[in-house]
Amino acid sequence: MQFAAMSLIGESFVGEGVNAAHVNVVIGRKGGPVETAWTTALATPRMGHAPFVAVVRPGVPALPFTLFVNKATMGGDSHVDLTFGAAQAGISGGVAAAVADGLVPANEVRNLLCIAAVYVNPAADDEGEVFENNRRAVGEAIRAAVEETPTVEDVLALAEAPSNPFFGGPG
Repeated sequence: MQFAAMSLIGESFVGEGVNAAHVNVVIGRKGGPVETAWTTALATPRMGHAPFVAVVRPGVPALPFTLFVNKATMGGDSHVDLTFGAAQAGISGGVAAAVADGLVPANEVRNLLCIAAVYVNPAADDEGEVFENNRRAVGEAIRAAVEETPTVEDVLALAEAPSNPFFGGPG
């Protein structure tokens, strides 16, 4: 079967506090619905939200081409710097690591597109943590997408007591 014949979707949350990373990924083939979403998002920025191609270095994009979509409205200078700097570097490095580790086949990267929706807290204050948390989160999200985790059984086992870093759980 062809890698990413259908869209692959993954999610991960890494870290604690204001420097934590929450990343959602969608991976799909050029010529499919992911390409439509990718190009539409790139071509339609809006105030405080400007999707951009994640780069390993200027002029060297992550492969597969990865669209970085910020989930938090751009705040002050520090938030902008952490988003375009440490978070972007973490995302592009994590995508490259997923290819190096064989999660995404290297011979397929030119046929694929990735969308990474990334949350950087406007109060984030540690460049190193933002970098490392985003690198790990995108890697975990890609792994979840490729391995199709969690399972339905995993979700149902936790459904009676949902929680997240902003909500400790019911009652």
